[in-house]
Amino acid sequence: MAQEPIVDKAFLERLERLTLRWRRSFPGTIGGRHVARLSGAGQEFLDHRQFHHGDDLRGVNWRAFMRLEKLFLKVFHLEPHIPIRVMMDVSASMAIGNPSKFHYLQRLVAALSYVGVLRLETIALLPFSDRIHEDYVVGGGRHRFAPAVEFLAAQKPAGPSVSSRAVKQFADRYLQRGLLVVVSDFFDEEDVLPAWQSLSMLGHELFLIHIHAEEDRTPPWKGLLEIEDAETGRVREIQFDDAARAEYELAFDNFARALEQMAIRNGGRYAGVSTATPLDDALFSMLGQMQEIPA
Repeated sequence: MAQEPIVDKAFLERLERLTLRWRRSFPGTIGGRHVARLSGAGQEFLDHRQFHHGDDLRGVNWRAFMRLEKLFLKVFHLEPHIPIRVMMDVSASMAIGNPSKFHYLQRLVAALSYVGVLRLETIALLPFSDRIHEDYVVGGGRHRFAPAVEFLAAQKPAGPSVSSRAVKQFADRYLQRGLLVVVSDFFDEEDVLPAWQSLSMLGHELFLIHIHAEEDRTPPWKGLLEIEDAETGRVREIQFDDAARAEYELAFDNFARALEQMAIRNGGRYAGVSTATPLDDALFSMLGQMQEIPA
């Protein structure tokens, strides 16, 4: 079946009122669009304070000086630029489903990128499987969005997923803390929770987006099955009946719940989404949560 384009104009127009936000306070460079309560040169006026030796003369309120013959420095809110990185799973298991989990991921990451560039954020797109592949940085306004779509369209799901290796690379490469969005089915030969939790412990804020195909949670087949692992190629025979299906669904739900609890326990977020869910509904639910910033 021919797949729909990654994005279209009508879809992008519906995203324009959304914003990417974070909960933690991060030390950042100047230039973002989210106001932090710090003093210094910026765009939103906060207060005055007395001028001290070494202060920048460009911040002096010269009108006040003309009236009072005293030097006062204008103090503004700073707008810290917070790094936003999106780790996107390009391992072979993402090819499963109709539409595939990978096509759903491409459209979702494109939407997140578009929301970011509208707000003049800079977003690093990091494909990963058993390692982090060549990345792409999106920033500088909506005119930079089309190359990001081309980058996403060029990605192909292949190879095994080894989250621990990709996470170690990320930790070594990206020392500045920020918002880390992970879009994946989280299928791995290893226990994935310790790896992703380690990034939270380093100070990154996690937003785990758990994509699954309907058959990932509820396999529709019955009888004696020969199953092949999409990433390792290993083949097994299993007897699958209603009782086995119920046990499998419970295991899947427990795994999803463990991911969610880990993210929340570490100050992050989790969103589980089936590829059967219209992307508009999934996005507005996920990003809608992010509009509310705790005091």
